[in-house]
Amino acid sequence: MKHHYISLLVVGLSMLALLNGCAGGPDYRSAPVGGNPPPAYSNANTGVIEDIEVSHQQSNGVGGAVVGGVVGGLLGNQIGSGSGRTAATVAGAVGGGVVGNQVQKNHSGREVYNIRVRMNDGSMQSFAQDSTDNLRAGDRVRVDGGRVYRY
Repeated sequence: MKHHYISLLVVGLSMLALLNGCAGGPDYRSAPVGGNPPPAYSNANTGVIEDIEVSHQQSNGVGGAVVGGVVGGLLGNQIGSGSGRTAATVAGAVGGGVVGNQVQKNHSGREVYNIRVRMNDGSMQSFAQDSTDNLRAGDRVRVDGGRVYRY
């Protein structure tokens, strides 16, 4: 019976030592010591991305309307003779202008990314860029020359 209590005592102390060893591991909540520190940027030009919105910026279509009008007018001028030719030229120019305007609007739009950044000083700033460079909401960023970069 005495041997049984000694065995329980040894097993209990072993479990206590095992648990104590597990609890003494590295503290992952604190900053690591050594290694490469993050780059030092001014606090004034850094922040966190709050939101990224995509908008489509379309051209005004003036170039397409001009080219379409000229081409339509030239084609209309090839039809008929006399006052019929004049009417066809005007109709071709107007029709070509409308078609050219719509074609340019449909094919020349570009995407613009509006990136809203909560700066470290608490202010909110927006930046328009032609690409996101894989930026996402929640990324820590720096602003340099009106452009947003991850760091």
